[in-house]
Amino acid sequence: MADVKIGQAVAQDDLVIPLIDFAPFLSGDAAAKKSTATAVLEGFQNAGFIYLKNHGIPPAAVSTAFSHSAKFFARPQDQKDAMAWYSAAANRGYVAQGREKLVTLEETGTEAELRKTVPDLKESLEIGRDDQPATPNMWPTGDDEAADFKKQMLAFFESCKGLHIDVMRAIALGMGIDHSWFDGFTDAGDNTLRLLHYPGVEKSIFKRSDGQMQVRAGEHSDYGSITLLFQDIRGGLQVRSPKGTFVDATPIEGTIVINAGDLLARWSNDTIKSTKHRVVEPPPKPEHQGLDVYPPRYSIAYFCNPNYERMIEAIPGTYETAGRKYNDVSSGDYIIGRLTATY
Repeated sequence: MADVKIGQAVAQDDLVIPLIDFAPFLSGDAAAKKSTATAVLEGFQNAGFIYLKNHGIPPAAVSTAFSHSAKFFARPQDQKDAMAWYSAAANRGYVAQGREKLVTLEETGTEAELRKTVPDLKESLEIGRDDQPATPNMWPTGDDEAADFKKQMLAFFESCKGLHIDVMRAIALGMGIDHSWFDGFTDAGDNTLRLLHYPGVEKSIFKRSDGQMQVRAGEHSDYGSITLLFQDIRGGLQVRSPKGTFVDATPIEGTIVINAGDLLARWSNDTIKSTKHRVVEPPPKPEHQGLDVYPPRYSIAYFCNPNYERMIEAIPGTYETAGRKYNDVSSGDYIIGRLTATY
């Protein structure tokens, strides 16, 4: 692939996650755009995950988002509880530690077993598009930091929305359809910016006497089209390999980890993979030796969905030979249904 830099971010147990320089797609010639698009599509088809560098979101914008996220989670608990997540249809607001369980019936077998699973060790704030009076965002109030927080998060939301559009254009070009084919599915921005805080925990928490595995976020796949994940340096994200093992997706500075979600897999007639992943005990680091407590971990996920009012039917070129695997489905109905089962 001339003028296009493709490396390997992860290569273990038959799981190969490419590291792709996105700059040639954003500003290169037609050949460079096509080569980059092909690499993006193949990454989603083979692993369900890619790492993207030179993605167009400035490092300063990412740093600012992380800084404001940490300040938000440091607020008194009563302030955060006053902003509580209030419905699956909205998917906006604060989610306290222990409310969400990402382990599903597929892993547990029955509802009773699901209720006995260990709650995830995290808290989050869900932010959606800010022009929906019926499902408003929940913002902190009462101080200058609160006003700045809202301003910065809405700006970051829009930056991520722009990258969502560009990645979907790359997928379209890689598939051999018009690069703008997805534009009418991405312009509304029915997406969710999720700020995540995994509090510092004692190492002993991860060594349970009852045999259950304590995790910071249980094994799951994402619901929508793609997810943009911004990691801090702590680590702990693992991706399930074709062999069934979980492989560390180690943070790489300046990159975004992007994975395909269940709705994109369905949309692509399963030619794209939605791969399960989890967040666990972080890998050992020299600076943590001798400590009884793991430091907190922060991450930011931007969950991308097709416009809620659009119907999702198989993408051209994915079903002509094998036939359609799925019935058409409303994007909004699908996402809200999945959220309802999670909370």
